[in-house]
Amino acid sequence: MTRTDTSPPLSAVDARFPLAGLLALAATGFITLLTETMPAGMLSQMSRDLGVSEAAAGQSVTVFAIGAILAAVPLTRATIGWRRKNLLLFAISGFAVANTVTAFSDSFALTLAARFLGGIVGGMLWALLAGYARRMVPAHQRGKAMAIAMAGGTVALSVGVPAAAFLAKAVEWRFAFGIITLVTLALIVWVIATVPNFPGQSKGARLPLAHTFRLPGVAPILVVTLMFVFAHNILFTYIAPFLAPLGMAGQVDSVLLTFGLISLVSIWLTGALIDRHLRKLMILACALLATAALILSVFSGNPALVYASAALWGLAFGGASTLLQTAIADAAGAAGDVAQALLTTCWNIAIATGGIIGGITLNVLGPPSLSWITLALLLPALAIVAGARRHGFTSRSFQRETASEPDTGHQTAENDALA
Repeated sequence: MTRTDTSPPLSAVDARFPLAGLLALAATGFITLLTETMPAGMLSQMSRDLGVSEAAAGQSVTVFAIGAILAAVPLTRATIGWRRKNLLLFAISGFAVANTVTAFSDSFALTLAARFLGGIVGGMLWALLAGYARRMVPAHQRGKAMAIAMAGGTVALSVGVPAAAFLAKAVEWRFAFGIITLVTLALIVWVIATVPNFPGQSKGARLPLAHTFRLPGVAPILVVTLMFVFAHNILFTYIAPFLAPLGMAGQVDSVLLTFGLISLVSIWLTGALIDRHLRKLMILACALLATAALILSVFSGNPALVYASAALWGLAFGGASTLLQTAIADAAGAAGDVAQALLTTCWNIAIATGGIIGGITLNVLGPPSLSWITLALLLPALAIVAGARRHGFTSRSFQRETASEPDTGHQTAENDALA
């Protein structure tokens, strides 16, 4: 049995590159992660209006991540037979509901419930986007298509908190959520007009969850995702207390701006190179982030080197989401949507764990320990990527060498799954 390809024939795909539709997917990713991160930029206002502490208001981010962790895999599996555009519009509509409730809620419990709903549809959306983008283009353009579709999420991660803080100051936090709802409604129209529809998977083509783990290459990619995002988040979340002892407490926004701007460069470079050099780019991402952590650990007393580290950090992180999602899509084949849900789950677990472990580390060992832990996590991640040449982070030359050989790894797993 050969691997099932659920993409439409090339004749069914617009001969022109579907930029408008891919940008609509990118806007969807932007809305997803902006909604997740917005409260971090407006905690004071939210806590005052809802009558809770800032620490309690911060849990509105936590419950969003928990919703994504709990829902990404089961909902992706439950809806895998749905037509893709129907599912996409349903999930986007869920954001409109969640953000509207958040904007009008005077109850902290109701606000948390709305945020949890946002996390549920967010986890489902993030698992959906990568596979959607790949099906919109021919095989040789899939990496480029994913880089565009995933760019919105990276932009939101880079500028989401500062943007939320600006909105909260300019129009109040409730109006900020209302504005996002209006943008979401406009996005629904954009998706209807520009994004093609695709069928879901037939029952016979679906792989059980356990067998998705067993597909060659899937497990190493998930482990690298956990380690890489954990390493990033443990330092990124606590960058303000990390910089304070260095006399740079007033430069946190400048450091984050440097990170964000270079992240955008990284997105562009990833889109240009991923179809030929995915493996090299992922090795480089791990190496650059490890180098940034090392510089921050050893030379943090030099402000110029701190900014240089932020630039290396942004260059490493900007394209990471696209690299990881492309790698797991290549490895999973017909189980791509479920594999993307697993990756989304790992990503959110790494975010939540990074925040918890980072806070404990900060209190027990002090700010300098954060960069050393980041470095300690990245070295084994780099080793896993380097060792996953045959399955996982596969070199394009190796793919060409094995293109004419039977896909025995996938074939065995799929035969077991369908037996």
